[in-house]
Amino acid sequence: MSKIAFLFAVSLVFAPQSHAQQKAPLRLLQTISVPGVTRHWDHFGVDLKGNRLFATSEEDPAVEIFDLKTNQHVRALTEFKEPHNVLVFPEMNKIFVVDGEASEIKILKYDSYELTGRIGLTIDADPVAYDPAADYLYVVNGGREAHTPYCLISIVEIKSGKKLADMMLDTNRLESMAIENSSSRLFVNMTGVNKIGVIDRNKRAVVATWPITAGEQNVPMQYDEAGHRLFVVTRKPSKLVVVNTDTGKEVTSLPVAEYADDLAYDAAHHRLYVACGGLQGAPGAISVVEERDADNYKVIATVPTKPGAKTARLVPELNRYYVGVPGTAKDAPQILVFEVTP
Repeated sequence: MSKIAFLFAVSLVFAPQSHAQQKAPLRLLQTISVPGVTRHWDHFGVDLKGNRLFATSEEDPAVEIFDLKTNQHVRALTEFKEPHNVLVFPEMNKIFVVDGEASEIKILKYDSYELTGRIGLTIDADPVAYDPAADYLYVVNGGREAHTPYCLISIVEIKSGKKLADMMLDTNRLESMAIENSSSRLFVNMTGVNKIGVIDRNKRAVVATWPITAGEQNVPMQYDEAGHRLFVVTRKPSKLVVVNTDTGKEVTSLPVAEYADDLAYDAAHHRLYVACGGLQGAPGAISVVEERDADNYKVIATVPTKPGAKTARLVPELNRYYVGVPGTAKDAPQILVFEVTP
């Protein structure tokens, strides 16, 4: 069996469901098993035009590609050291893959996956935020793996495929970012110092920092720009923290499942989905949080998954939520496909 040709076993869930299950905010549609490999999933990329889902694997490094309509495997790309993120730009015939261990972004052709360029960064390049108005990509790199007390946010121009500048932030760990489209603000989870950094994208400088007091290790982040609410999840203890972006103050916090790494905001259903991997081999779970209004939130479901299932991707255009389950010595890695229900 070649490295890029795997047989993907797909098991469909046809069991009759109770009324309560039918009303659950997430309904499992498929479990896709990936035999013969040891994937440790990181983040997902989506190409709606080409109907493709990209799943990155940090260990046993690869980018697996699936058909969004059929959930069938398309192919595996394996020429990476530690891929973390995939961004697709069909109008420019480009796919960007953030390869952390290789200290670069690899640029591939949209259709053929041919490597056409590289953008040099510092080691441990990982979190990204895309500014569609400027066509800029912001990429976190450096910090702990680079053995520096600071991280860099590199600004990359998509069209030219060139790095324009680096911004230095006074923390050795940055975990996620969120763009504010109506202004020049970029919100950054400064995990190493337990703060949110506010960057002016025009000045390319930090203009404010907001402390997170409800917990430590603030990792995933999402933004409800219409409601002026920023969402972060801490790991110690495991909490969803809501911050008012007009004041920088915490509005509320509430417990969620353990060890979150991805967070999705569902504007259509006013929900948040917190993908949590569990601790010390315990099963993972998705905490589904209802946004009742800007200041009031409630966990309405805790959907069980599997140990280590801490990365996920919401595709609101398809009402689908994809969760990555890492492989073990006994079990093949999987992708869980959920339907988002009203």
